[in-house]
Amino acid sequence: MVSLTHVSAQSPEEIAADWEAARISNVLPSDTRHSDVKRYLDELRKLGIKVEQVGLSNANREIYQMEWGTGPLKVFMWSQMHGDEPTATPALMDLFAFLQKNANRPDVKLISEKMTIRGVPMLNPDGAEMFIRRNLQGIDINRDALNLATPEARILKRLRDDWNPDIGFNLHNQQELTTAGNAPRQAAISFLVVYGDPEKTTSPGQERNLRLASAMTRALQRFIPGHIGRYSDEWTPTAFGDNFSAWGTPTILIETGGLHGRDEMFLVKMNFVAFMTALNALATGSEANESTTPYLALPLNASGILAHVIFRNATVVNAGRPTNGGSVVVAVRQRRRASFAQAFLITSVARDTRLIGLSEFNAAGHYIVQRFGRTREGELAEFFFYKKDRVVDWSSPDLEKEFPPDAVFSGGKFIRGSLPTIR
Repeated sequence: MVSLTHVSAQSPEEIAADWEAARISNVLPSDTRHSDVKRYLDELRKLGIKVEQVGLSNANREIYQMEWGTGPLKVFMWSQMHGDEPTATPALMDLFAFLQKNANRPDVKLISEKMTIRGVPMLNPDGAEMFIRRNLQGIDINRDALNLATPEARILKRLRDDWNPDIGFNLHNQQELTTAGNAPRQAAISFLVVYGDPEKTTSPGQERNLRLASAMTRALQRFIPGHIGRYSDEWTPTAFGDNFSAWGTPTILIETGGLHGRDEMFLVKMNFVAFMTALNALATGSEANESTTPYLALPLNASGILAHVIFRNATVVNAGRPTNGGSVVVAVRQRRRASFAQAFLITSVARDTRLIGLSEFNAAGHYIVQRFGRTREGELAEFFFYKKDRVVDWSSPDLEKEFPPDAVFSGGKFIRGSLPTIR
């Protein structure tokens, strides 16, 4: 048995350094496929991690469970029940790799003695392969906790019922334009302590989870202050998180969003910091003295505040005529793998907009022309920019060739020239 007096708590910065040193993930989360998961699991097996196949998806892809530790407290974690929500899958792999690689370190040994951890990465491998939310039956697995119409839901329910874990971690992604409150700051991570009934009845497990969410919040504030939110806590009777809590496994939801200027692996690291902070707090017992205030004070998630790109003070050329469009707002159409081209669309052309762009450009000195002459909502955000002191025949059948633009915006970025930035 490890003496608590000889175990010092890791700082969030030290936990982040541990991730850098021990991680096995080497593919961006959105590009991670079922074959990558199997490769990671092979590495974990070689390290000595217990890995077992626990079932098959609708398309007969293997679903796995990892196990580490020997302690009495049962911790259950699962990721990617929505196929296009991948960030926590490599984070789980890295967590188990770190724990096994450092099994003899006093703080890690204490975790092993206090708890047994099981993790199911990529619960929805069919959806992950197609990078879609639902499974191949077209069913949202996270709304199948009661009907159990999907094989993936039946597996998750069986794993919970057979083991009856003490705490659950339900790991998801949220829209990257979600904000932490009504400020123009992306919610890079959002937490929710999930209640098991509409009345939000408390229990010792719920109170513990409030303290754990606070501990994770305090740790992440060292890296992403102002970018942590609290997820909406409406009761959803068919959802797994709500029902896990109702069935006796109080659950914490962790939703990963986006963070402009940071890549996907940074958010994997933030997940790892959150996981390890919670495990350390449980192992040392420090969670018992944690205030619930940091979690309860988090701003609620919000939307309708941010856009990906805004061109302000725009003079738009449509049908050969310059008109004062005001602001041209651009957003990504839907989630894509990092290796796939993103479809950026015009979401509005307005005299003014209250939206804030993650990137904003001042188009006052330029005319803006959509590549196919249609600067309107729903069209591709493919733009030519012409300085206003130039003479251009807007009726030209081959505008780009006859009058080469001063700047070209394509695929969400400038590929020629640029405009002055506002933010």
